[in-house]
Amino acid sequence: MTDAQRSSLGNPIIPHLWFDKEAKEAAEFYCSVFPESRMTSSTVLRDTPSGDADLVSFTVWGQPFMAISAGPYFTINPSISFIVNFDPSREKHARDLLNETWSKLSDGGTALMPLDKYPFSKWYGWIQDKYGVSWQLMLTNPDGVPRPTIVPSLMFVGDNCGKAEEARELYLSIFRNAKPGSLFRYGPGQEPDREGTVMFTDFMLENTWFAAMDSAHRHAFQFNEAVSLLVVCETQEEIDYYWEKLSADPKAEQCGWLKDKFGVSWQISPAAMDEMMAKGTPEQIERVTKAFLKMKKFNLAELQKAYQGS
Repeated sequence: MTDAQRSSLGNPIIPHLWFDKEAKEAAEFYCSVFPESRMTSSTVLRDTPSGDADLVSFTVWGQPFMAISAGPYFTINPSISFIVNFDPSREKHARDLLNETWSKLSDGGTALMPLDKYPFSKWYGWIQDKYGVSWQLMLTNPDGVPRPTIVPSLMFVGDNCGKAEEARELYLSIFRNAKPGSLFRYGPGQEPDREGTVMFTDFMLENTWFAAMDSAHRHAFQFNEAVSLLVVCETQEEIDYYWEKLSADPKAEQCGWLKDKFGVSWQISPAAMDEMMAKGTPEQIERVTKAFLKMKKFNLAELQKAYQGS
């Protein structure tokens, strides 16, 4: 793919998972569970505040992911889960594959909604795997609007409940390559969920589909840094733009990370840094790591200087 083609398509937004020590193990597990999945890179970041940290990139059924082992500071929870669409029009044995995937994810995991028939799907289950990552496995309607196999899903609970639509509109206004999808609201008699709030919506940001919902049920979690959304930028201007539009908590700004007004964690990162980390010598990677650990918002020119040793 040429730079011009990549620019016109936009870089995908990459879900980023934070583990204590299990990033590599978890990534290898997901690549064994889902079809068309593979590890793409693995790097060790030396001498971070968490010590040596494994940074891995991998693809799960066409969806890019990243993961880091950086200490027991954040715990993954179901506020951001991953819908997996098993589409009979794409997969001949979609239901069998769903059952097989459920079985593998169940090993050491916990069912949040049992595998069963629901009003919105003939066969669906929500499971939290042994690493804490939540997956919603769904047999999709082949006559419906096509969606990617994996869709990150944001659940707005507690003080955030009722804000899913506001978040969707904010994100659609910020990202240049964006479009709304479906929107379904709770009706009367669906307490504790309030009539008119979002039962389900989806929307596309930079060629990555997301889903969102409000839930007024009691949940003992909120958005946190354990699952963040990484925005890959080509220029300093893009980094500055997304930083200004998304950051709402100065205390959370660190090493390219920020939190938006809903508490969702984002990473605003230059594409060039992926190249540096994937192809650099150990000395170059160490210099870049030392440079970015001192930054809040990334300075692309300073990172390139560090990489070049100038």
